[in-house]
Amino acid sequence: MPTTTGKKIAIVTGSALGLGYELASQLIANGWLVAGVDFNAERQAELTAQWPDDSYRAYVGDITDEAFVKESVADIATLGHIDLLINNAGQPSFKVPTAYEAADVDKCLKGLKGMILWTVETLKACGEQNVKIAQIMSTAATRGNANESVYCATKWGEKGYTKRLQAAYQGTSVKVVAVYPGGIDTAFYRDSRDYVSEAKQHTFMQPGPLAEVILFNLINEANLTVTDIEINRNSCAC
Repeated sequence: MPTTTGKKIAIVTGSALGLGYELASQLIANGWLVAGVDFNAERQAELTAQWPDDSYRAYVGDITDEAFVKESVADIATLGHIDLLINNAGQPSFKVPTAYEAADVDKCLKGLKGMILWTVETLKACGEQNVKIAQIMSTAATRGNANESVYCATKWGEKGYTKRLQAAYQGTSVKVVAVYPGGIDTAFYRDSRDYVSEAKQHTFMQPGPLAEVILFNLINEANLTVTDIEINRNSCAC
């Protein structure tokens, strides 16, 4: 549903870097207006300068701050109907099981809490109609990985929330898509070099092609919805 400028509106959380940036960039290239959400004020200022006002609107804040979420979604809704929400933001913590502390749990839970808050407010703003919600999780939500016990637990929580949303809105114009990508070559692992070395990180999927695959499923014109997408890198470049 286009805005007064003729553009559809997408919210992308974690839009400043990595996969979120690629999703925002490719949506803009496809003629969308992106409301990008990120706590990185410096990077958001760069993106505001990079793209025109009718292509990118920056919202700087914590995705788990309920007041910030409510204010942001209300402001975005003044631009027109929100067509797409991509809950992409999240933070990892990769440790052996006995090394986890409360702060690590809180860090990993940010993704789940933010997902819920942005989903609820977007659904309200859209009147629970004509919106697609994409939950970017991880293959950690589909299995148990060593040194990821808390991270996996929160991703399984995100999966549970997403599956319940799919059941709640089945047969309506609200479409909920679960996305489970494998490892991505970004700075996501910068604090976990004892677990994922920089060399190993560079064997992971590139965020650009991954964003392309995700958006191929989200914004195509076919009257079809893929509800669950697991994406893994090929074992070789054959």
